[in-house]
Order: sequence, then structure tokens, then C-alpha cells
Amino acid sequence: MSPAETNVEKEEKKPTEAKAKKEAKLTTKEEIIAAVKSMTVVDLADLVKALEAEFGVSAGPVAVAATPVAASPAVPSESAEAAPQEEKTEFSITLRSIGERKIEVIKAIREVTDLGLKQAKDFVEAAPQLIKEAVSKEEASTIKQKLEAAGAVVEIK
Repeated sequence: MSPAETNVEKEEKKPTEAKAKKEAKLTTKEEIIAAVKSMTVVDLADLVKALEAEFGVSAGPVAVAATPVAASPAVPSESAEAAPQEEKTEFSITLRSIGERKIEVIKAIREVTDLGLKQAKDFVEAAPQLIKEAVSKEEASTIKQKLEAAGAVVEIK
């Protein structure tokens, strides 16, 4: 054989050798997965401990700090874009001010809470105050409408 023919044969063997190595790796992964599937829970726990000792790592849960979205509004974070916005289900209603119709606001406060006349009067005079917390969206909007109709300034958070 001439040297040119040997080079051609070597070049043809290289892709074949790479394929063989790749297939061997896949077979090895498949064998490992099959072995793990056949293990008991105790065997798996021992395997995890051995891997931790061998590689000096921990299989414990990873604590991830949440990045505040409001802290850097100019630079959107990837996690904020990837995570869907959760809809808020619980709201807090705060009486900001009583306005000019104090008596009507006191009556409205008594309707939406279980306060007596004196407690409602003291509550209204001490505005801003938290009226209710952890209420549904519908209940929060109903309370807000009642109080605003009486002349109060209300905020839902």
C-alpha cells in the first residue's frame, strides 16, 4: 500500500471511531440508568453518599435567593421574564382618610366590620388604618365601593 492510501484509510476510520465512542457512551448511560432503576431506595441512598464523598459535593437542596424585580426596573432580570406573573388572591384594604362625611364613613365601617359604634368612631378618627386583610378580590372591591360611596378614601393592596 502506498502512503496516500494509508492516509485515506485513516481518515475514513476517524469518523467511524468517533461514532463507536459515542455509541459506547450512550450504551454506558443507558446501562447506568437501567442499573439505577433496578436499585432499592437504600441502595440509592448509599450511591448518593458515595458520589458525594467521591466528588466532594452535596446533594442537598440548593437555596436560591429571589432577586427583587422592583430594585432595578431599568434592567429586567431573566428570572422575572421567564417566570409567569402569579395573580394575587388575597388583598388588604386600608382606610386612608375619612373625607368630609365622617358619620357615613363610620356607618360603612360598621357594615364591613364587626365593630361597635365607639370602636368604629375611634377607628375612623385614627385613619390611616387597616380595615381588613387577606380578603378575596371581590370582597375587597365591594368594601372599597361601600366606603368610597360614604366619602372615604380607600386603598387596596
